Amino acid sequence: MADAYIIDAVRTPRGIGKIGKGSLAHLHPQHLSATVIRAVVERNSIDSATIEDVIWSTSTQKGKQGGDIGRMSALAAGLDPRVSGMSLDRFCGGGISAVNIAAAAVMSGMEDCVIAGGCEMMSFTAQIGNEEAAAGFPPFMYGAYHEALDELHPQSHQGVCADAIAAMEGISRADVDALALESQRRARIAMDEGRFDKGVVPVMAVDGRSVALDRDEFPRPQTTMKGLTELKASFDAFADADLGNGQTYRKQIQRRYPDLEWQGVHHAGNSSGVVDGAAAVLLASQAYIEKHGLKARARIVAYVNMGDDPTLMLNAPVPAARKALERAGLTKDDIDIWEINEAFAVVAEKFVRDLELDRAKVNPNGGAIALGHPIGATGSMLIGTALDELERTGGRYALITMCAAGGMAPAIIIERI
Repeated sequence: MADAYIIDAVRTPRGIGKIGKGSLAHLHPQHLSATVIRAVVERNSIDSATIEDVIWSTSTQKGKQGGDIGRMSALAAGLDPRVSGMSLDRFCGGGISAVNIAAAAVMSGMEDCVIAGGCEMMSFTAQIGNEEAAAGFPPFMYGAYHEALDELHPQSHQGVCADAIAAMEGISRADVDALALESQRRARIAMDEGRFDKGVVPVMAVDGRSVALDRDEFPRPQTTMKGLTELKASFDAFADADLGNGQTYRKQIQRRYPDLEWQGVHHAGNSSGVVDGAAAVLLASQAYIEKHGLKARARIVAYVNMGDDPTLMLNAPVPAARKALERAGLTKDDIDIWEINEAFAVVAEKFVRDLELDRAKVNPNGGAIALGHPIGATGSMLIGTALDELERTGGRYALITMCAAGGMAPAIIIERI
C-alpha cells in the first residue's frame, strides 16, 4: 500500500460563536471553508485542476451548512470546476475522519491529491437549535433516536454524560477545573509565542478589503482558579429536565447504570468553547509530490475508528488510541505529542489517567476549553496543531483523537518528515 503525506495544514482563527459577538458569525460557512481551501492551494502553488476531491466535514448539515458544503466551498474558493467535493458527518469526529478518508484514497492508489477538512459555524447551529426547540422539536440526542434503538442504548446529553463519567471515575470538580486552568495557561503562552502563526490564515471580509479576524478570539487568559470555582455547574438542570413520559437524561443513564449518582462538575469554564471556524489539510501521494516539486511535512502512519458505550457517549478516545498504537506497531512512549479534544475536561483527564501519559505531552498548546470547538472542523484543526508542534519541538510522532456523539472516536497517528 502506498503512503499518504500531508503537504500542508491551515485553519481560520476561531471566532466567538455568538451572533452579534463573534467576528465571524455574520459570514457564510462557505466563505470560511473557501478561505482555508484557497489558502492551502495558493500557499503550495498547486494547480487546482490536479486536485481530485475535497472531503469536508460539517456536523449540522442544515440551512446554509447543508447542500454539500464541500463542493460548494471548493467552487467558492475558485478551484477548477472539475474538482469534486463531498460532505460527511461523524458528529465531533468528522474533521479527523475527513483526513482519514482522504488518506485512504491516496493510500489505495485511487487518488493522488485530495483536500480534507471541515467547517462549523456554531453561531448558526445554536440559532438552529433554538428555533427547533421553540418549534417543539425534541432535544437532539434524545429525539434523534428511534424508540427501538433507545431501548437498546438509552441516550443522554453530552454534558450530563461528562458529569456522570466524572463520578464513575472519581474525578472531582477540582480536577476538571485544574485541567481547564492549564488549558487557558498553555493557550496564552502559545498565542504569545506565535506557535499558531504558521497554520492560521486570516479571514477577510466578503469584499476582500479588510480583515474580519486574524487571531483566536475565544481564549480567556485572565481565567483564575477562583473564578472557575465560583461558576455554577451547567448540566444539573439538563439532567433532570422532563423529556416527556416522565423521562430525564439522568434517568436515561441510570437505566444502564442504576446505582450511579452524581452532582454536576462541568460548566462553561471547563467545557469546550462555542466558536466558528474552518480548517483544511492537503494530502498527496509520493508520485504527486515528486511530479510537482513539493515537500511533505508528515506521513500518515495509521488511522482507526472506534465505537464505545453510546449511553455514556464520551469514552471511546482511550480504546481508539490503543487501537491506533497497535495498528502502527508503536507504544505510547513513541508518541511525542498527543491531541485529545477537550470536549469536556473529564474527557482529557480520563484520557491522561487511563493511558498514564506525561501531561506535558498532552495538548501542549491548550485545547478546546481555551480555544473552542467548531464541531466539524476541530479534528482537522488538531491535526494541523499537532504537526506544527512536532516541527517546533523536533518530535516524530503525534496521535490525535476525540470523542464524538453516539459513543465514537476516530484517531490518527502522523509522523513528521
